[in-house]
Amino acid sequence: QLQLVESGGGLVQPGGSLRLSCAASGFTLDYYAIGWFRQAPGKEREGVSCISSSGGSTNYADSVKGRFTISRDNAKNTVYLQMNRLKPEDTGVYYCAARTTVQATCVMGAYRYPYWGQGTQVTVSS
Repeated sequence: QLQLVESGGGLVQPGGSLRLSCAASGFTLDYYAIGWFRQAPGKEREGVSCISSSGGSTNYADSVKGRFTISRDNAKNTVYLQMNRLKPEDTGVYYCAARTTVQATCVMGAYRYPYWGQGTQVTVSS
């Protein structure tokens, strides 16, 4: 059974850092592009970042460029989202999602991803 599990969320002060992990089980991530998405209360889910299956291509939302870094370790079947200089507006539930693709690039549209994790809460507050 294909499963994605996020971890690493929590409460952090503004300016702090967190590293989220997205671990896959039941399948190998080698042929999957991975996206990170977030949803704040009362807001729509938005794309944060994505990484191609090879790791050679990444994309970021403008709001997180220069602060967040996505990476993957296919040997560990895990994708990471390093979040630095966190802001209160980064608060939300963060989800990882997977899609099979032969493309060398990745896309940020949530509707493109059929497989989703359960999410992890990130709260940025003093």
